[in-house]
Amino acid sequence: MANYSYDEGGNMAAYFIITFLALILIPLTLSISPSKKKGSEGCQCTLCSQQRLNISKREKGSIFNPQFSTKSLFIIGGWIVFAFFSYRVANAKLDNKVYDPFEILGISMSATEKEIKSHYKKLSKIYHPDKVKATVNETIEQIQNRFVDLTKAYKSLTDETIRENLRKYGNPDGPQQTSVGIALPKWIVESKNNVWVLGVYGLIFGGALPTLVGRWWFGSRQKTKDGIKASSAAAFFKALREDSTMDDVVAALGKAYKWESIKAKSKTGDAAELDRLEKNISLVVPKQWETLRQSFDAGKDTNQRKAMILLYAHFLRLNIEKPSLQQAQTQILLQTPLLLNALLNIAIARNWLTTTMHVMRLQSYLAQAIVPQVSPAKQDRLTQLPEITSKDSLKGDDLAEVVKELEASNDNRSDNVKKAVSRWGRLELVDAAYKVIGERIIVPSSIVYLTVKLRLSPPLPSSTVVTKKEESAEEVKRSIKLNDQKDEEFLMTRDDAEPMQGEGTWAHAPYWPENRKPGWWLVLADDKNSRVVVPPMKLTNVPFSNPDAGDRDYRTYKLQFQAPQNPGIYTWKIYLVSDTFIGEEVSKNMTLKIDDVSALNADEQPSEDEISDPDEDTLAGQMTAMRGGKVKKGVSRAEASDDDESTTDDGEESEDDSSSDSD
Repeated sequence: MANYSYDEGGNMAAYFIITFLALILIPLTLSISPSKKKGSEGCQCTLCSQQRLNISKREKGSIFNPQFSTKSLFIIGGWIVFAFFSYRVANAKLDNKVYDPFEILGISMSATEKEIKSHYKKLSKIYHPDKVKATVNETIEQIQNRFVDLTKAYKSLTDETIRENLRKYGNPDGPQQTSVGIALPKWIVESKNNVWVLGVYGLIFGGALPTLVGRWWFGSRQKTKDGIKASSAAAFFKALREDSTMDDVVAALGKAYKWESIKAKSKTGDAAELDRLEKNISLVVPKQWETLRQSFDAGKDTNQRKAMILLYAHFLRLNIEKPSLQQAQTQILLQTPLLLNALLNIAIARNWLTTTMHVMRLQSYLAQAIVPQVSPAKQDRLTQLPEITSKDSLKGDDLAEVVKELEASNDNRSDNVKKAVSRWGRLELVDAAYKVIGERIIVPSSIVYLTVKLRLSPPLPSSTVVTKKEESAEEVKRSIKLNDQKDEEFLMTRDDAEPMQGEGTWAHAPYWPENRKPGWWLVLADDKNSRVVVPPMKLTNVPFSNPDAGDRDYRTYKLQFQAPQNPGIYTWKIYLVSDTFIGEEVSKNMTLKIDDVSALNADEQPSEDEISDPDEDTLAGQMTAMRGGKVKKGVSRAEASDDDESTTDDGEESEDDSSSDSD
């Protein structure tokens, strides 16, 4: 029968806590990836460099106000608790030492009884209380207790039974009951503390746990798969229309802030600052702002008004003096990609091309802090450049022309503008094609891959001019064959983009509160019917043109879809819309030809063993014939009777022949 004992000193509980913490903290600590250095790759203009510095300071914090995530704080706190209990266990005094008379007397277990008696006499002469005097370090009681322990050990070892029990069971009393230690302090199970212990259990399992589960359950129900509130998604669904303009999309975005919370706390003076900002906005864009005011003033929602004022203050690049409002504006801007993604999904679900394009283009207006327009004007494109404002009257339409114009007039801004333009994300469509794996033509309902080959070619030419050597006809053929082989290998993979070394570079976005990589939306659309044919795909990490890379200084992307069910020619168009740069779009007409299955060669035709035509006289055959399909011709009754007669005649003749032979 087991004898249960509770942990009086708390040592066993400490071992349990240390083990439990180690199982949690070690994987969590290893899961923390080292912070990647925010490299200098990308735009090197003054504004972008300063913005990257501000972002780094905000993310890292300062000595007096360090920035830690909840996960980091949990790991740090966990290791502190781990160190505390480890120190406690290391310095704990164990009082559960097993009684060992051999150790007390200082002799081995193999000693004989004669050796034990002789050794005890020697110890008695040394440690007898009458012969040992008390000192400062040793009292009379300690001297007496030591001699009592020696005597008790001697008597234990001179008894044969006790010596045998010690050798066999390690205890002078023989076999003992099993003792089980419970890693709980005894005060937890004491009757006087029952009420408090039950109260703690009730709070944890009856209050805290149901609250956490309830918050998770109802929180997940309140949000959509896009990560926004269900009320915001419902407002988006009602606000968007097939003919929505850019202003309508901005107004729809603003409706979400009636439910999406702004975590930044308001402080004294924020209301006056918001009034000042609103006044400036109404002076610059009076018509747009008046339309927006009607949408949030009708509900008298202060949160929505605050969000839209800060959003338009970003568009107009207005200076915000209050740090609390600066923090709120940063939070709102970083939340917009999530909201715009939900808007985009609603527009795509209805296949609305115009609305889809407006939502995509709005992302670039947000990135560059420019007031959204239905179609980007020349000045909108130029004000993306550092230190260029709407008041500058520049003649050049292209970015390269603007740089030459500034250099010709000895403008101090030319160097800064040149830095931005030299790494501008201007997309170049190298090639685009429809492909089907292993097929020469595209037949109805086949799986088609739209492949696009892209690279970035900045408006300014590279300072180093690389002269490409002339290649022979054989080298050209070999290069084309190699590229075709790589294209086929890429189509066989499940990846949407070819493998690439590196992670791309930061884009020129000096007003966006986060390091931003340029991206593009690939849209396959039917312009005539203003419909999106295939859900768009986001393309990132497009490489810059590199002459040293040879003929393959681009990256291939693929968009998979199913071909239409009917043969014909489909006049579609692809759009490549930037989410970072205004006006940087590429489009190309992409006609898709769907051939009938009969256009396939004999060896390309599907095998008859796979699907055989039904018989004409069966029910399946009659239904197929009514639909105009192919059926197997059945045998007519007349032909069947003739066949029967011929068989019977042949049979009779054979009988006659056989009888004549027998005769």
